Amino acid sequence: MPANLPPQYFEAERRYREARSVPEKLEALKEMLAVMPKHKGTEKLQADIKRRIAKLKEEAQRGKKGGGKGYSLYVEREGAGQVTLAGLPNVGKSSLLAALTHAEPEIAEYPYTTRKPQPGMFEFENIGIQFVDLPPLDPQFMEPWVPGIIRVSDAVLLIVDLASEDPLSQAEQTLEILRSYKIEPVGHPVRPEAGALVAEKPALLVGNRLDLPGAAENLQILSSLYAGRYRVLGVSAREGTGLAELGRSVYELLDIVRVYAKPPGKEPDKEKPFVFRRGSTLLDFAAAIHKDFVERLKFARVWGKNKFDGQRVNRDYVLEEGDVIELHI
Repeated sequence: MPANLPPQYFEAERRYREARSVPEKLEALKEMLAVMPKHKGTEKLQADIKRRIAKLKEEAQRGKKGGGKGYSLYVEREGAGQVTLAGLPNVGKSSLLAALTHAEPEIAEYPYTTRKPQPGMFEFENIGIQFVDLPPLDPQFMEPWVPGIIRVSDAVLLIVDLASEDPLSQAEQTLEILRSYKIEPVGHPVRPEAGALVAEKPALLVGNRLDLPGAAENLQILSSLYAGRYRVLGVSAREGTGLAELGRSVYELLDIVRVYAKPPGKEPDKEKPFVFRRGSTLLDFAAAIHKDFVERLKFARVWGKNKFDGQRVNRDYVLEEGDVIELHI
């Protein structure tokens, strides 16, 4: 049986060949595996990619233990998306991570408290989104693995301190440092294959410490200057102000949809959605249920916002947010 690999596979394969870091290679391999049709014709290729992923993970773990030159880290993905926190020293990234998730990072008034990736899971409605705090961005010295983790994440939060003397300068420095590593934050969703040499990364500009004097005025200045490029949000990690809006904004930036499985004759489980990139089809959903369902699928019925109940759809149907899907094999 021919493999019939889609164009997205070859684009991810090209990014794998051009990748320079372990995180970038891992992300490309995972993309290749995700977009590949799951049938007998691709079983050997699937196994080969899984072996390469396992080997790279072992390499990342050796680097984590060994340290020194060539040191690299890989943050295992969890949840519906991975979002990195990027900013200059002492802007409150760790405090924000603690406020958003159950993580307990070391928090101190002095800079450079964060020395390694610190993941935490943010609960948004019925899904989890992984946030990863990183060591601060610094034009003088920065851990060499930090840009690689940002490049392979799904989105990045650009954190500034609204109570500082010049949060505008903080935002500009943050952008300049990321661009020096060929990372271009953009204010809209993008696909991973968008640009190989320069990684476009969906981003929000987040002003922390909104509860402190002068912060509200600085937020207005940031909003007026960056409104056309990024969504600008003000939050207070200490008081919790703006965190709910931040969570919703992150979900929208990830450009994903939640759909629900409905076994014939039964009710759907609305607490356990399947999460896909926007633009995914019924075949992607069938493969997520079971790899054999792709070939055996006859049709499906969908309950959704823009359809009549139980509408019959074809295999190329594009999934929409909130769809309830009943597969018929």
